[in-house]
Amino acid sequence: MRVELDEPKCVASGQCVMAAPEIFDQREEDGVAFVLDEKPSAGSLDVVREAVAICPAAAIRLLE
Repeated sequence: MRVELDEPKCVASGQCVMAAPEIFDQREEDGVAFVLDEKPSAGSLDVVREAVAICPAAAIRLLE
């Protein structure tokens, strides 16, 4: 599994960080999200899927 985040599409809502703080974080200067762990463990699959589903900009993809 690999997580991709299209930073230019990100609207800095922070939904992904709230859903999966071990996978995503936000830049201090503009709030744009970034991926902390591009290849999270299988145990993180549910929270990553939740982050994908709730991203208002559809900027996150999960490649399985």
